[in-house]
Amino acid sequence: MTTVTHSQDEILSVLKMIPQISVATFKGSKIRTRMMHFVNDDKFNVYLSSLKGDPKIEQITQNPSVSLLALKYEGDFPAATEVEITGWAEIVGDEETRRKWFVEEASKSPIVKYLVETGNTDKLELIRVRPETVKFRLAREIVQGVPPTIFEFSENCKEEDDAAMVKRKMKSWVTEMRLPFITASVIPVLLGTSIAGAVANVFNPLFFVLAMIGGATLHLGANILNDYFDHRSGTDDRNIEFIRPFSGGSRVIQLGLLTPLEVMTGGFFFLIVGASIGLFFTWASGWFVLLLMLVGVTSAIFYTAPPLNLVSRGIGEAFIGLNFGYLMTLGAYYVQTGEVSWVPLAAATPVALLIAAVLYINEFPDYTADRAAGKWHLVVRLGRNKAAVGYLGIIAATYASILAAVALRVMPIETLISLVTLPLAVKAVKYTFAYHSQSNNLVPANVSTINMHLLTGVLLTAGYILSIPQFNNPIVTLALAVAAGLFVMRVYRKLGREQALAVNVRNAASS
Repeated sequence: MTTVTHSQDEILSVLKMIPQISVATFKGSKIRTRMMHFVNDDKFNVYLSSLKGDPKIEQITQNPSVSLLALKYEGDFPAATEVEITGWAEIVGDEETRRKWFVEEASKSPIVKYLVETGNTDKLELIRVRPETVKFRLAREIVQGVPPTIFEFSENCKEEDDAAMVKRKMKSWVTEMRLPFITASVIPVLLGTSIAGAVANVFNPLFFVLAMIGGATLHLGANILNDYFDHRSGTDDRNIEFIRPFSGGSRVIQLGLLTPLEVMTGGFFFLIVGASIGLFFTWASGWFVLLLMLVGVTSAIFYTAPPLNLVSRGIGEAFIGLNFGYLMTLGAYYVQTGEVSWVPLAAATPVALLIAAVLYINEFPDYTADRAAGKWHLVVRLGRNKAAVGYLGIIAATYASILAAVALRVMPIETLISLVTLPLAVKAVKYTFAYHSQSNNLVPANVSTINMHLLTGVLLTAGYILSIPQFNNPIVTLALAVAAGLFVMRVYRKLGREQALAVNVRNAASS
């Protein structure tokens, strides 16, 4: 058999002429491939760039074993040239290295070029693939039985140990839990506890911490089971318009990071933890907690699970508002005071409406997939045009409820500081009407709604605390309102810049 050995310099010269490379990563036990622009150094380290949050980044982070294939094809098979590289991928954090290779890649990638020229490379991740093996093939030699030229890089060879695999699995669970969204359960507990302090002058630190943990674990269980049942129904598998991280679920099942059985088991585990805390409060505070817990657990399981499938019946949004607004606020108040009162219900109304609005606006990008899967939530039932009007109605009702409660002296005047979030409401409504059917352009509405819920809830809580005589100080209230207003305007302007940047990136990609 004829043997031909090609030099490393020859292979490197071929790589310089190829603009894109096929990148194969693991999607669980399956392989997922994508063409990406690349550059390389003289040691065959390959550098790739991708926008932060991209599924390819998730796959590489969770399983760094990567295979690359660069093909130079000039019209007929005998002229084809292949460079195959297998190795390990890593995210590069060193700023000097990032700058150097982003500039290099800008010569091949229009997206990277635009982000480099505008100083926005912080939106990118830099991936370095260290080679274990490089194989070079010429088609004309292959047909003659000539084996490929192979170079081994033993210094880059490694095997994952048990600790690395456990760490990778833990990262998958962090992705599944979507911890930034846990504010949906934190806010009502904070609010209910602050109302107990303002109205009844009571505060039990242990009960507060346990209520926070109980609410958070029930929330995690609901989120995780939602992923499982959306996978069972095929909703998330069909979804190609989702906007990470707001819609489409965590994607851990779709990316092969966790099995459906693992996800289901994890969901029920968190529900059991939350229910156990609920049983403790039933013993410590009264039977009313048991009633609240039963409603919460039932809602968590049957939000997307058959046979109830609450969201598909068009009442999922109402149940989200009920659980993460009224019941959690009332529950946090009850475990502190041992009493049922309509006062926390009035204060919970804006929080309930806003958490329903968060779910509602996140359903717009999922519209097509949810409709195909028979997930008939309100946005699917109304259609995107009418649903935009419905979104306006929810936001208007939120701020009207605050004004009405203060006017009727149900809530203290200090809670009016929550109105500083109105600019975010204006931006969210504006983008919802303009881009309800364009998922990529709807992001400012998603972000604004989440920030509205978080900031309004925090400011309502602060308003109740400031209404307590020993904390009541008009200067402090004014300072907090000004600080919150400045923060809201900062978020408002940042969203505008981010949207303009996203549009320009898409334009660069299509140019």
